[in-house]
Amino acid sequence: MQVNGKSGRCSNDFAERLVELVVTTLFMNPIVISKQTARRFVLGKQGLWPGRRWKGKKGTAQAIEACEAVQLDPLNVTARSQDIVLHSRVLDYKPKYLHEVLYKDRLFFDYGGWLAVYPMRELPYWRVHMERRSHAKSIDGFMVHHGELLEQVRAELRQRGPLGNRDMDGNAVADHYRGRKDTSLALYYMWISGELMMHHRDGFNRVYDFRENIAPKEYDYVAGAEEAENYFARKMVAFMGMKREGNMRGELHNYMRENYSIAEMKSLLERWKESGMFAQVRVGEGRETYLVLTEDVPALESLEKGRVPKGWNPKDTTTLDEVTLLSSLDIVSARGRAKKLFDFDYKWEVYVPAHKRRWGYYVLPILYGDDLVARLDPKLDRTTMTLEIKGFWHEDDAPVKDAAFASALARGLIRFAEFLEAKRIAISTIHPPRLRAAVKKIFARESEIIVR
Repeated sequence: MQVNGKSGRCSNDFAERLVELVVTTLFMNPIVISKQTARRFVLGKQGLWPGRRWKGKKGTAQAIEACEAVQLDPLNVTARSQDIVLHSRVLDYKPKYLHEVLYKDRLFFDYGGWLAVYPMRELPYWRVHMERRSHAKSIDGFMVHHGELLEQVRAELRQRGPLGNRDMDGNAVADHYRGRKDTSLALYYMWISGELMMHHRDGFNRVYDFRENIAPKEYDYVAGAEEAENYFARKMVAFMGMKREGNMRGELHNYMRENYSIAEMKSLLERWKESGMFAQVRVGEGRETYLVLTEDVPALESLEKGRVPKGWNPKDTTTLDEVTLLSSLDIVSARGRAKKLFDFDYKWEVYVPAHKRRWGYYVLPILYGDDLVARLDPKLDRTTMTLEIKGFWHEDDAPVKDAAFASALARGLIRFAEFLEAKRIAISTIHPPRLRAAVKKIFARESEIIVR
């Protein structure tokens, strides 16, 4: 075959037509997958199935990249949500790894009202969001009316270096959940507008510095609006694994700070599908269509054939060998997704009055295999380093009588307790009694943690 002649051109034309045919087929005919494939795909995209496939500090960075975002939350009942999320995905994870990749290596940055960790390479797209967000009424109004205050804050940062809310004297403000002082609000709005970034956190308290002192120069620029729009559309789908088409319009508005009409959104969706960015998926006989990245179609095909997609093999145990405790805010089960994907009722009840709670204060779903089969309410008593299981609730069809499940539950609890550096564990709420006895026996055989 000629490389530079007519035959080469024919070969290229054929390849282009083939790609066009594949994209058109995916666009016109949604891929139908089973509910099990949908569960495994969403879990696998988030690194939860068939087991932990990253390890250590390097694996922590890889996991955050693969997950697209990790939500941050200050509550620390046993460990913070972000650390439970990464513990569930990264073998031998330690909270210091997140701090290091965020604030020392500068591979990531944290940002947003919905506070999350994002890859630093995304900063050019987020700067589009930040600049537009600075014109929001509440922020713009504050900036316009507090010009002298903002200059004072800038002068303090230039003179003293990175500063937190507690480092600055300011005037008290009433009833504002973003801060109790005018200097705190100034720092927050300068951060949300992109002028400042997070230098580090002291505990969970923010310490700010100018963006140019933190962001690597190769990422400190503003992307084009259309480029950012395409990027965020892709990110929305990648983050969820499978994304409802009907939710794209509202969420793209949140990223781009732009109102899209129904017609505009329809046109964008058609363009993205025709370009090969997205494929359409339906689950079983359901009528609802979801978007997936076209590059993920081979993974769906592998799962439909009962195979583990390339690159998904775990480094250690599988979720059948050892259960995984999911964070209360884990994207695979939070916000009503547990019911849709797993037929599993779940609600984060932290802000529900105690007498109205169905389960408990900080309940964690339990992943066994590719299903959510139970939930437990843990609390770490840091005076005695005792992990208390304050409540345990299993699904009606959970295999609580099976020895394999007892073994998996015990090993998942051992790993979680060791992650917390607990010395004791209280499991009296685990039922039925035979399951509790089996778990206690495995603890005695495989761990030095004292069971009571």
